Amino acid sequence: MSTSEQTHDHEVIKKWAEKRQGVPAKIKDTGKKENEGVLRIHFPDFSKSDDFEELDWDTFFKEFDDNKLDFLYQEKKEDGETSTFHKFIERE
Repeated sequence: MSTSEQTHDHEVIKKWAEKRQGVPAKIKDTGKKENEGVLRIHFPDFSKSDDFEELDWDTFFKEFDDNKLDFLYQEKKEDGETSTFHKFIERE
């Protein structure tokens, strides 16, 4: 059985992403204003899409905190493999 966890701890998020070769990013042209975008952890080894703009961790976490987000993520899939499932949700 796979379970999801939720956090806004920067170190937990960074370690989770780096363990999976993920990088902080935003999806280009998905915000309300120019140069805004939806935050994501991007996995360049699995997606060569030009839709992602990589960010440094400081910029990423500033937007994450400014928008009062939490990170919902999964450590393992149901079959035991490492999961890359994640999404950003509003902090309660």
